[in-house]
Amino acid sequence: MIKKNSLIAAVLLAALTTHGCKMQKTVAQDSIPFPAFAYEGHRGARGLYPENSIGAMKVAIDLPKVTTLEMDCHITKDKQVVVYHDHYLNPKFVLDPNGKELQGNQGPLIYDLNYKELAAYDIGTKPYADFPQQKKIETHIALLSDLIKESEAYAKQKRQAPMFYNIETKSKEGKDGEYHPAPKEFSDLLVAEITKAGIASRTVIQSFDKRTIQYINKKYPAIKTSYLIDAKNKQSIQEIISEFGFKPYILSPNYKIVTEDLLNQAKQQGIKVIPWTVNTVQEIESLRKLGVDGIISDYPNLF
Repeated sequence: MIKKNSLIAAVLLAALTTHGCKMQKTVAQDSIPFPAFAYEGHRGARGLYPENSIGAMKVAIDLPKVTTLEMDCHITKDKQVVVYHDHYLNPKFVLDPNGKELQGNQGPLIYDLNYKELAAYDIGTKPYADFPQQKKIETHIALLSDLIKESEAYAKQKRQAPMFYNIETKSKEGKDGEYHPAPKEFSDLLVAEITKAGIASRTVIQSFDKRTIQYINKKYPAIKTSYLIDAKNKQSIQEIISEFGFKPYILSPNYKIVTEDLLNQAKQQGIKVIPWTVNTVQEIESLRKLGVDGIISDYPNLF
């Protein structure tokens, strides 16, 4: 009996020790501090590789200063979370499943296609006039789950510390049910993916749609949020806070409207400011000197 009890005790001790190690590992991952200065590759590395693709994320990971992979997400007809910017397939850089150019100014809506249909389009072969340095290679729209899995594995090979993620919900008031599901469903689908992937503590969810940010703050308060601000927005920081009912972790304005006054207002409220999209060395350095908390750029090689 004594031997049996000793054996049981040993098994229990081993189990507790293993569980403790797992707990420590989880806590260690969760306690990774937000970057002191966030260097973010916009849509991965849009200026260098087909945007929002797994390859673009790997290009960004290869650049040692990049801390954060920025990307956009949509929802497909069959409720898959995909990494893509526009609400439609963009003829500027998308070819149809037969390799032919799309007709007109807009291709099919992302929300009208199942993922299997969407994945047949090529987003990387056609020359993209806006980004002449972009590598041309056959590329397809990725599921967010696949992109995270590939990025995490690649970063583990290339880096000592894991990547942070900045993921935008591409939703817009007045377009629920047409371009995307309502903010609640959109957000729930996205949060489910980042939670399953184990990166929720290293993810910021951003949006121009305040409804998304408000819902996530209420339903998932542990997840960091960022409010995107376009150049036409003239609200003060206090007006934004009053409208939201809380303080987003980050405000992400068009870089052209970043001023010393805006930064002072944000710092007084304890809010980080990370502007987009900054594409010259001069602009990057100017904003750093001004005191921003990070930079989002199509050309993360400029960091």
